[in-house]
Amino acid sequence: MARILPLLFAALLAQTASAQPFPELESRAAALKALEDADARFRLAGVVYFGRNGLAADGPLLVQRLADENPAVREVAGQAVWLAWSRSGDAETDRLLESGVAEMDAGRHPKAIEIFSAVIARSPEFAEGWNKRATAYYLAGALQESLADCDEVVKRNPQHFGALSGYGQIYVRLDEYDKAIDYFRRALAVNPNLTDLETVILKLEALARERRRRSI
Repeated sequence: MARILPLLFAALLAQTASAQPFPELESRAAALKALEDADARFRLAGVVYFGRNGLAADGPLLVQRLADENPAVREVAGQAVWLAWSRSGDAETDRLLESGVAEMDAGRHPKAIEIFSAVIARSPEFAEGWNKRATAYYLAGALQESLADCDEVVKRNPQHFGALSGYGQIYVRLDEYDKAIDYFRRALAVNPNLTDLETVILKLEALARERRRRSI
């Protein structure tokens, strides 16, 4: 997935540019200014710049654009923020993260957990190392370990809608529907484009009501 993300981003940009051309920006200063421009083409250009060049610390800049009034800006920001979150600024940490994702995608969860643990040991403040290990633990069925790692993610990146949604998925599997609903709502508040969660929340609310009715 780590290698797929840039390919998906490039494909999205090609599709977006054909419908809504945007200027190429060559500096961080220009991109920062563009993100606040009244013209959606420049906001899009700013998002593209940080999607290509941004680091995890730039995540909040892209999260702001997840609620942009322009749908193209929102869509591109949705992929750009994951790219930025996946860059620690340390080449070896990023290489390890990518190799761990490859192991996880291949279903080799214990090996992925081992590699993500090495990422965390090398760069403990890098939230995505914790997030990827949380995902690997979840896939391996180690739900409590996954919850603990989600805690570490949000300590470092409270806007990480992936981890917030991950809490929700874990609590669904634990049949704790009220907690799942709360975390899904928090994820949706950060990224309003996660519209599928609205349907999930409605279904969980119905299940929670039925459970309370039966307990009376």
